Amino acid sequence: MADAHPFHSPTTHGFVRVAAATPVVHTADPVANADEHAALIRRAAAEGVELVVFPELSLSAYAIDDLVMQGALLDEVERQIARLAPLTAETGLAAVVGAPLRRDDRLYNCAVVMGNGRVLGVVPKTYLPNYREYYEKRWFSAGGDVSSHDGALALGGDEVPFGTDLLFEAADRPGFVFGVEICEDYWAPLPPSTRMALSGARILLNLSASNIVIGKADERALLCASQSARAMAAYVFAASGWGESTTDLAWDGQATIHELGACLASGERFALESHLTIADVDIERIGLDRLRNGTFADCARDELDGYVFERVLFEAGAARTEGPLRRPLDRFPFVPDDPARLDQDCYEAFNIQVQGLMRRMKATNGERIVIGVSGGLDSTQALLVACRAFDRLGLPRTGILGYTMPGFATSEGTKSNAWALMKALGVTGEEIDIRPTALTMLEGIGHPFASGEPVHDITFENVQAGLRTDYLFRLANHHGAFVLGTGDLSELALGWATYGVGDHMSHYNVNGGVAKTLIRHLIRWVADREVVGAEAVPVLRGILDTEISPELVPATDGKIQSTEGTVGPYPLNDFFLFYITRYGLKPSKAAYLCHEAWNDASRGHWPAGAPDDEKVEYDLATIKSWLRKFLVRFFQTAQFKRSALPNGPKVVTGGSLSPRGDWRAPSDATARVWLDELEANVPD
Repeated sequence: MADAHPFHSPTTHGFVRVAAATPVVHTADPVANADEHAALIRRAAAEGVELVVFPELSLSAYAIDDLVMQGALLDEVERQIARLAPLTAETGLAAVVGAPLRRDDRLYNCAVVMGNGRVLGVVPKTYLPNYREYYEKRWFSAGGDVSSHDGALALGGDEVPFGTDLLFEAADRPGFVFGVEICEDYWAPLPPSTRMALSGARILLNLSASNIVIGKADERALLCASQSARAMAAYVFAASGWGESTTDLAWDGQATIHELGACLASGERFALESHLTIADVDIERIGLDRLRNGTFADCARDELDGYVFERVLFEAGAARTEGPLRRPLDRFPFVPDDPARLDQDCYEAFNIQVQGLMRRMKATNGERIVIGVSGGLDSTQALLVACRAFDRLGLPRTGILGYTMPGFATSEGTKSNAWALMKALGVTGEEIDIRPTALTMLEGIGHPFASGEPVHDITFENVQAGLRTDYLFRLANHHGAFVLGTGDLSELALGWATYGVGDHMSHYNVNGGVAKTLIRHLIRWVADREVVGAEAVPVLRGILDTEISPELVPATDGKIQSTEGTVGPYPLNDFFLFYITRYGLKPSKAAYLCHEAWNDASRGHWPAGAPDDEKVEYDLATIKSWLRKFLVRFFQTAQFKRSALPNGPKVVTGGSLSPRGDWRAPSDATARVWLDELEANVPD
């Protein structure tokens, strides 16, 4: 079976499967609670979970008031810990449960970390709420001053590490390091998990009781999201649910898993059955993101002065998590699936482009721009940006000088689209037939096409592309304007631009920070909202239905020159671009994620407005083939073009390729290390 290959396991690619457990609570009944824990631990193991966290005081229940100080109950809690710990050896996962525990005549609200069949360590709660409905200081001692250096905790006849300075590390899984805090701890201005993360914890766990009132669920989710973003970590939150005493309070059992600010999974609230909320956390991505962020290391240096965390080691085991990846994964990293988020992204992207152009025009005292209008996606988007910028500056759109420049392969469809668009938008439109000049140049250099031979090589193509840009620059001189570029981020990644006096160059490029897959949705967004007027809407819809083509080589047997047939599908190239440049992922991991996202068109969500003919799927062989080509183009052959880019605004979170911005690389590098990694780790 192909899926038996290690490549198809999330574990191979740096993922850890975690779960927030929501057990049915049995008030002041540790035996019954341990039964619920044992069942959920076994269920988690069957789901491939490697780390599961339970709510606060989960073995005793939270809302039991003075019963928590009864000796009989405390003794039973310890017996149930001893019963559950061996289960972690049987199941091969680590489990973190909540329990009230005694030490030196003090009672602590604790997280008990179990793995490899034993208790690995115990972390007491740092901050005890004692306001409004909370009275924890009536029963518990705060653990903020408890260090593992103060001595171990006697538990079930063993001495186990005890303190708020403990981190837990899988000795056999690089980066699998987690820290634990309890409920109120993350409501503090400086949660203990912040320093845990700065000390190396990539997964942060919160055992919570947290009764529910109106609006509190949103606040908890906000805190989890913000802590995972600030601490550059994963954050797993598990709150008490059904079965807790409702004498004065109610409980919703909220469970969430966040990573770097994004929600990976949310559990059912107010459920009446025990359940798990599961997600695959990308510890490798977290580490790479921290590596790129110098502020994280600087903050660690400043904030950890005097703080030393002890690493408690355990073995995660060699077992691999199987099956599909358990986390949201957009097919289009630059185009979110969520309609509200897509609307927000389009609003922001379009206005970033518009404002960038407005500022450049103000800086140059410009009232005219020159733009080549082909009837394709990129020039359409740039023209829409120009119209909106002129509108906001109070300038007439007639100052936008649009030129359509048909060549040897220009189709009637794109030319008519270009003219229809310019007329609908009210810009100044002109047409320059470049064929006579191109033929003169081809004759001058002795190209066989000038003698009637059907030779359509790169020279034939670039004579046309270069002439178009040459005309635009001279027209800009002639009219006291500047040239607005149209090439997009995806083309820059692939080097799909004619260098120098070609579509590579302009005076200012508003599209250079926008991926091709996003441009489609930006045009659709502008059309849907009639941002530049209703007249252009039908034309924009027609342009969206046009196949992407440079139209430099005449059609053969009715088939036009296809850009994607040469460089690969833009959805795949944009996927590779995002994960390799934004996070520095290895090609094999980019291929794995791409296959997870694209191998089944019926699974998962598609962006709003995506037409049915775009809802395709790709097998691993196809992905690997195009990724191989992407790696050569991106790392080895196209950097010299990116090292000489015109100005333009950064737009997407995936970064820009400007040498003055996110991406700086030598122009004479080789792609060998990336190609070797791809071949070694991705099956054919």
